[in-house]
Amino acid sequence: MTLKRTPMLAAQGTELVGDVRRLIVEAKAGLATTVNAALTMLYWRIGQRIRNEVLGGERAGYGEQIVVSLARQLEAEHGHGFGAKNLRHMLRFAEVFEAEEIVYALSRHLSWTHLRSLIYIDDPLKREFYLQMCRSEGWSTRTLQGRLDSMLFERSVLSRKADELLSAELAALREQDELGPNLVLKDPYILDFLGLHDRYLEKDLEDAILRELENFLLEMGAGFSFVARQKRLQIDNDDFYIDLLLYNRRLKRLVAIELKLGEFKAADKGQMELYLRWLAKHEQEPGEAPPLGIILCTGKKREQIELLELDATGIHVAEYLTGLPPRQLLEQKLHEAVALSKARLENRAGQAGGAAEGEA
Repeated sequence: MTLKRTPMLAAQGTELVGDVRRLIVEAKAGLATTVNAALTMLYWRIGQRIRNEVLGGERAGYGEQIVVSLARQLEAEHGHGFGAKNLRHMLRFAEVFEAEEIVYALSRHLSWTHLRSLIYIDDPLKREFYLQMCRSEGWSTRTLQGRLDSMLFERSVLSRKADELLSAELAALREQDELGPNLVLKDPYILDFLGLHDRYLEKDLEDAILRELENFLLEMGAGFSFVARQKRLQIDNDDFYIDLLLYNRRLKRLVAIELKLGEFKAADKGQMELYLRWLAKHEQEPGEAPPLGIILCTGKKREQIELLELDATGIHVAEYLTGLPPRQLLEQKLHEAVALSKARLENRAGQAGGAAEGEA
């Protein structure tokens, strides 16, 4: 006797298969997370044990002898994963993160491959920045390497903010999962994926961004989504158009972007302020933060930007590069920006101190 498969049975079978598949995938993901956490803790404990042994040694080169000797024995018993190179990674891991509870927290979110890339960053603030962004945004190891190669840390915050402020914002991200604008905004933005040549119009730039929207949103930073192009604003009897309107789900605010082919001009501030106030009045939803403005230009005059006090108005001015410059040139450019920023901060602190002494 042959049983006919009715549509109802077929639908139930499809639903059953879907449910079972989902259970298997979730179990595998949970198992992978558990295994990763266990391995990460194991590697840290091995590194900690080697570190304690090395610290007890008195002879120069004693640490390397310990690593080579231990690796020879462990490789014979447990394979290449415990060779001298990996043992050195474990030792470095234990040197960078001394507290076991910190390592345990990291192991729940980041793989050993993530951590192996990060433990060789000497600057603690820079390392913390990438750790928290990896955790918060769920970066793959490939994404992390791309962000490192493009000097995201330097482009995001280092050239504009004091170390104390950055540390406070990273603490808020770590403890309350609150992502502030200063961890999202960059300067410069690298738009080499647009494929633009030396001569192009503003419309060409917009068209290229829309063609490569996914890459553009990734370069913009965490949590951005596209809302509109040439957003029309009617004010009195005049029409105005915002080049690009985005929304950031982490910041919970609209972000207006103006594209400029030339250098930043002081008049650009007034135009963007008009856009932001219109958006706040007509588009901002309850519970959202006030809109932000980003003016992307090919060059900017830092003293004008400082005098205009743009940070207080929610406007960020940044350069964009349509070609990826040599790393050495980019480093030089960013280091110059850092030096200028720190000099301005020190000058402000000195002026504030002098004023306080005068009042006393």
